[in-house]
Amino acid sequence: MAADGPLRVVALVSGGKDSFYSILHCLANGHRVVALANLHPPPRVTSASNNSNSKYTITATSTTTTSTNRTEAEEGTGADAGNTTSTTTIRISPGVDLAPQHPSCFASSCSAPEIDHTSHEEEDEADLNSFMYQTVGHQVIPLYAQATGLPLFRRPILGTAVDHGISYQDPDGHYVDEDETESLVPLLRAVLKAHPDVNALCTGAILSTYQRTRVESVALRLGLVPLAYLWQFPELPLPLAATDDQPVGTDKNDDAQLLRDMAAAGLEARIVKVASAGLGEEFLWENVASESAVSRIRRALRRFGGDGGRGAVLGEGGEFETLVVDGPSVLFKGRVIVDENDRKIVREGGGSAWLSIRKAKVEMKPDLDTSSSQTDNFGVHVPELLDLGFRTVLESLQDEDRLVYDHSSLSQVPLPLPASVPRFRHIKSGSKDWYFVGDSMGIEDQTAKIVNEVRRRLGEHPLPSSAIVSSLIVLRRMTDFPTVNKLYGALFREPNPPARVTISCGDKLLPRGTDITVLLTVQPHLKRNERRGLHVQSRSYWAPANIGPYSQAVAYPLLSGDEGRNNDAQNSESPLAVSIAGQIPLVPATMTLPPIPKDGSSSLALQITLALQHLWRVGGEMQVQWWSSAVAYFPRSALRSEARHSALLASAAWNAAHVASSSLSTDDLEEPDPWDRKYNPAYMTYGNSGDDTASRPSLPDWEVLKDFDADADANAEDGKPAHRPLPFVFSAEVEELPRSAGVEWHAHLGFASVGAGSIRLYTVGGGESSDDPLLHHVVVDSPSGDVFVQTAAVYRANEGVTSPLPLSNAVDRSAVAVTTSLLKLLAGLESAGAAAAVLLNPKFTYVDDEYFEFSENTAWLSKGAIIPCGSLWDAQGRCLNMVSIFETRWSKAL
Repeated sequence: MAADGPLRVVALVSGGKDSFYSILHCLANGHRVVALANLHPPPRVTSASNNSNSKYTITATSTTTTSTNRTEAEEGTGADAGNTTSTTTIRISPGVDLAPQHPSCFASSCSAPEIDHTSHEEEDEADLNSFMYQTVGHQVIPLYAQATGLPLFRRPILGTAVDHGISYQDPDGHYVDEDETESLVPLLRAVLKAHPDVNALCTGAILSTYQRTRVESVALRLGLVPLAYLWQFPELPLPLAATDDQPVGTDKNDDAQLLRDMAAAGLEARIVKVASAGLGEEFLWENVASESAVSRIRRALRRFGGDGGRGAVLGEGGEFETLVVDGPSVLFKGRVIVDENDRKIVREGGGSAWLSIRKAKVEMKPDLDTSSSQTDNFGVHVPELLDLGFRTVLESLQDEDRLVYDHSSLSQVPLPLPASVPRFRHIKSGSKDWYFVGDSMGIEDQTAKIVNEVRRRLGEHPLPSSAIVSSLIVLRRMTDFPTVNKLYGALFREPNPPARVTISCGDKLLPRGTDITVLLTVQPHLKRNERRGLHVQSRSYWAPANIGPYSQAVAYPLLSGDEGRNNDAQNSESPLAVSIAGQIPLVPATMTLPPIPKDGSSSLALQITLALQHLWRVGGEMQVQWWSSAVAYFPRSALRSEARHSALLASAAWNAAHVASSSLSTDDLEEPDPWDRKYNPAYMTYGNSGDDTASRPSLPDWEVLKDFDADADANAEDGKPAHRPLPFVFSAEVEELPRSAGVEWHAHLGFASVGAGSIRLYTVGGGESSDDPLLHHVVVDSPSGDVFVQTAAVYRANEGVTSPLPLSNAVDRSAVAVTTSLLKLLAGLESAGAAAAVLLNPKFTYVDDEYFEFSENTAWLSKGAIIPCGSLWDAQGRCLNMVSIFETRWSKAL
């Protein structure tokens, strides 16, 4: 599958605005659109025709005129087809299939083809109402071949929606002829047969996971790169350049902006169906890409109980459908004309009405000139790489003197410990960590052995592979990754594989004979409807597509399946844990690293910021409110001072991201008038119920912190900002990262669906001795009374150590310190005996290889995932020798 450089694209078109605007973005990104593809409703059997297998036929009549020969380049780019004067009428008879159409099929001399459907109008008196495809206006689709100068391939939609899941399960043969999604396969195979060099598929998905995942499934099976440039487009930043209604450098997350962008690009899309109580027949044939239509639609939706939620003004909830009749000359060489008398309103009841197109034609545009369109992306708005908040983050990294931050306003502030009375008991978690270490065979054999062991363990319990929610893969050599990926990927056949982090630790750091280690987090008691994944495989402007067997994120109940608990009652109330894949700084639209600056300076600050923005965007989509902790991985530096500088950049970016995200969250939202709160249905969701599903929590959401007053900044008498505690962050130097990236952000966990005041932060220890760790406890309360705790045990480097320490002993020391602290914190117990009885195991342990030895004694293999590093650094640029991450569950004592 092609990854870099210009692609040759087949574009799925339904006639709607989104598919054509997505084509314009393909062109703006330097790709060549080779063909259009469309699925149309199957023929309806009537009393007048009992032959359901009859073919669509095209009968064309035309007058002779001058023709212009088209070069291959002109065909791909839609160059001027020449001046012609005649008209062709195309009569379509009902049948099963329609042969591929090229502009030449309308007679090369023809400039104005015409669709005449009056003799078969009974065929169109019902909309197919497909879950997947727009079918209203399908009568006009054949005209797009002439209007765009691109060959058009069409096939009928067969079957219905069999797989109703949001994410699509590859059929694997068991319903290949039944689900309507599979109609795409023969359609695209026909395109590939005619154009074997096509390597990408473009679709107009904006917010619909249902549609996107189905197109991705088919595209990837056929070896095509899926392109969905409009994915999450309403959430993306506007250009830096000012417009009449948009100041420079501001972000206005307004769904309607996408319609304004379409209008600015010259796209004309007419409403051909309405299916909302707020939108009546008077909206039919309105040009949706106009300011007047946007205002009317917004007012109409609000008048009937709110604006319909996220994406409603775009029709993403099925409020309306559109038909494109014209666009910029780079794509449209002719305009589709439908006279008023040739549009028939069909009423379906329940507020739904649509237009049946009885007759249409194309009028070609004379004297087209597209010579200057390349300089401004054809008038298409391409979102900025960084949004406003992260542009601010990047700017903050330019000041080298401020890299060591003053943590007086942003830090982990020690909070008072609770009274020393027994309150909680440690419980064995339902979550399992499976750790695998390769042995002395080659990488392929080591990986195959690990994969077989995973299958064996899944079979023992028994568990599906979806019980695995996250994985951490540590390689000796990153060049082994393709081999590992292929074998590892065979474990996961269902949608939404685990979130994954991959790093390479090099020859020096991994134990002798080990080329791979794998940590899998398994939720044995997880029910299918409790697991939610984010698995975007299309290129877009939003965040990098996944290009392997992993999801961007997987969410599941934080306290799922804990021992001795009523899981049904508990999980219905539990906060969510969100496992997020490692984020590297790929430019989402191209899936390449940012280019090196022309002056030869380092792009590290940009890479750190861009990868952190990816983490924030994925977290925001999963409604994460708080991070437990995070590590920034960096590839090996030539000098220790360079590694320290990278760590300071990472910690400064982490701090700045929390500040910038906070300042752009709820503070900038317009507060509704009190009258609107009570009486206006558009604002009813601002009530006290807290059930506004259309809004998202901010990240970070300071309200989730217990005993933290988010309003203290404004109320402080001395004018100084309040202390705002941050999730613990540190940096680790490894050997290499995927795609030779300069940084990879790994958030250990995100927390979602957390109530106000439900997270407590405690920082304890860290005395003068290097044997006294600094412990960062993150305690998450659940409505059931149980708690989840993540603890980071941080050990400073001991300059006096002259010989490496046994690794297993060091991990045990960390476990004792954490266990003792948590027993005191949660149960009021301080005895050594109590700590010995409970002794916890870490999930991850990061170690500076200089301070520890991986002896032939393999006791360390039972101590959780060991991640050997070239160096470790805290947020202040101080050297560390070990960081252990513990995850524990505690039950309310009876």
